[in-house]
Amino acid sequence: MAGRSSRQSDKHSPRLEPIDKLVGLICLALILSIGLVIWIGDRTAPHVLDFSWHNRQISSQDRAFLVNFSRPMDRPSVERNLHIEPPLKGKFSWAGRRMAYTLTEPVPYGTAFSLKITNAYDRFSAEAGAKQLLQPFQSNFHTPDPVLAYIDAQGRLATYDLKHQQTHILTPNDLIVTDFRIYPQRDRILYTAIPPHSNLLEQKLYRLTFSENSTETTLVLDSDTYQNFKFDLAPDGSVIVVQRLHRQQKGSYGLWIIKDNQPPQPLDSQPGGDFMIAPDSTSVAMAQGEGIAILALEPSVPPLDFLPRFGSLLNFSPSGQRAATVAFNKDFTRSLYLVTNAGDQIELARIKGSVLSAQFDPLEQNLYCLLTQIDDSQTYFQEEPYLAIVELASKQVRKIADLPQQRNLQMHLSPDGKYLALSSAAQNSPSSARLVVIDLATAKITVTDLVGLRPRWFP
Repeated sequence: MAGRSSRQSDKHSPRLEPIDKLVGLICLALILSIGLVIWIGDRTAPHVLDFSWHNRQISSQDRAFLVNFSRPMDRPSVERNLHIEPPLKGKFSWAGRRMAYTLTEPVPYGTAFSLKITNAYDRFSAEAGAKQLLQPFQSNFHTPDPVLAYIDAQGRLATYDLKHQQTHILTPNDLIVTDFRIYPQRDRILYTAIPPHSNLLEQKLYRLTFSENSTETTLVLDSDTYQNFKFDLAPDGSVIVVQRLHRQQKGSYGLWIIKDNQPPQPLDSQPGGDFMIAPDSTSVAMAQGEGIAILALEPSVPPLDFLPRFGSLLNFSPSGQRAATVAFNKDFTRSLYLVTNAGDQIELARIKGSVLSAQFDPLEQNLYCLLTQIDDSQTYFQEEPYLAIVELASKQVRKIADLPQQRNLQMHLSPDGKYLALSSAAQNSPSSARLVVIDLATAKITVTDLVGLRPRWFP
């Protein structure tokens, strides 16, 4: 009996197979390795995983870049040792291993930049008293060259590269372009045009798309049923607003919206005059009666706001928090106002003449204006135009340059706030309009050989 019991005990006792022994040895090796790493520490150098502007072309719409590190970093060491050439002013913010650098000034166009991070170290090694240096990191990015679009003397859409002084014609001779807007991605232009020897009642809306070596034109709106008048493109390129009149139905006049290449829809608003899409791309300001109505870019939505004392809206600030407006006074003067989204209405200047246009600089510190002053020294009434800058904090108006006595003066400020383009023409004739570029940093005025209207800088 005793022998049988012993054999049964041997039969049921656990036996280690070779595979079990191998697994055990592997687990033991892993435990020893983990312990060794914990005791010695991770000796691999921290490094940059990605940089959001790496080898990219950025524009004024790019306000911040991100740097993602492989480990939590000693933040002051990174901030001290991050260098951008040429320098770009900004401020740091952190979220774990990710660092953001937000620009406080617009990027200058036509510039190549380099970013370097050296001699920074991770947080945990610094706390342990042995600084683990970051692998040196370097990357490049650049901004586009300043390019001006305009309508040339033949009515064609053209571009002018300011840096390389090159001109390109974009539209054919059988179309007379009347107005245009540039998409924020710089890859398309929206424009209205008519055939030669036609009138504005026949203008159609087109979209010009750029590819590597060619352009493609698409018809957006015809003029068979409706007449197309003024239009605007949302700052983010998502919405088109067009002022239209039905050819048969009397009183059918108003704003229409086009979203995501869908068929146009009426905005169901009261008829009005000039209009402009707000920077948020969700609302539009339109002159109505004796004020300015703020309308949602959605059908059948009541007006969002109404500014009763202002006759026209000149422009929005880039942030959308401010607007430049004009009030017509009983003494026949005009007041230039700064209106804020907080409800403030600040009179900046009272003009004995006209306020033709205005545009905020990128930092919203100044307002560039096309103004006129009345010359009462003659026996006849005459307005003399000039370019001025209004300092918003001090309300000081400073004249930059006197301009020729011509009609249809137009201006546009470059996205980086460095250049101002001007054009003027007598009786709306492109053949008499000369394009002028002003370098605002040096006050240098360059009268180009270009003849045309409606200058606009690419975003």
